[in-house]
Amino acid sequence: MNMKLRYANNFSFAKVPFYDEKINYEKIDIGIIGIPFDSGCSYRSGSRFAPSSIRTNSCILREYNIKMDVYPFKKNIIDFADINVAPFNNVEAVEIMEVELDNILKKTDKYIILGGDHTISYPSLKAINKKFGKVSIIHFDSHLDTFDDHFGSKITHGTPFKRSVDENLLNENKFHIGLRGSTYSKEDLINDKNLGFHIYPCDYIDNHSISSMINEIKEKIGDTKVYISIDIDVIDPAYAPGTGTPEVGGFSSREFINILRMLKGLDIVGADIVEVSPSYDNNANITSLLAASLCYELLCII
Repeated sequence: MNMKLRYANNFSFAKVPFYDEKINYEKIDIGIIGIPFDSGCSYRSGSRFAPSSIRTNSCILREYNIKMDVYPFKKNIIDFADINVAPFNNVEAVEIMEVELDNILKKTDKYIILGGDHTISYPSLKAINKKFGKVSIIHFDSHLDTFDDHFGSKITHGTPFKRSVDENLLNENKFHIGLRGSTYSKEDLINDKNLGFHIYPCDYIDNHSISSMINEIKEKIGDTKVYISIDIDVIDPAYAPGTGTPEVGGFSSREFINILRMLKGLDIVGADIVEVSPSYDNNANITSLLAASLCYELLCII
């Protein structure tokens, strides 16, 4: 099987160059990787087109982050382009992703993945675990994604964190932020709690400040390695309509950017931004632009 990376040549993330095997990089601070995979979706597909759309809409981003007082592109950031994954076999696709991410982690200690559906968090955490051991997880999502199976399949966008717990990839610091909407059964919440996850539902901030929530999480995490997973549907569809499983009542884009900025100081080794589906973006690209902006904010805090 050909596991070689497929290098794109049409888009770049702002000023970021694509990885070139012929260049001897002394140090890559942060890698950006696209994973155009959406065969784990249970509702609306289309997130396989997100990496290119996010890159395209990143072109408006500029060198200086006013709020954070950071020049993120002064770091050595390299775009590793897209991983070429099998679209018809989820088990095979996860194996390919893991191998490629293992290879990328030989070249850099930190990366941000542009998904793709949430299935990709599972192979990403497998690769991260092999390099760093168990990590803390901050999972931003309107859904749990800790189901044992989805329609009989063990590898879908609804199961990545159940698989990650099953394989002992995570430490005791496991957080969901943004949960809302409906689920299949009350047992889903009980099972999630038994897996060791702590839930901060989206309406938590109605009665508590965002800073108190984040400070509580940061205190529990301490100096452990952290992985951040952002399902774009954690943000209200008024701000992010281009997603596969929208849920009303979410964070505003301004609230969520503020949340991300407050995570500065954590030892973040990896992150993903998933479930952007450009075809549902009302022809305005606002979800892809938001995802590009979130990647930019992550570059400022990693």
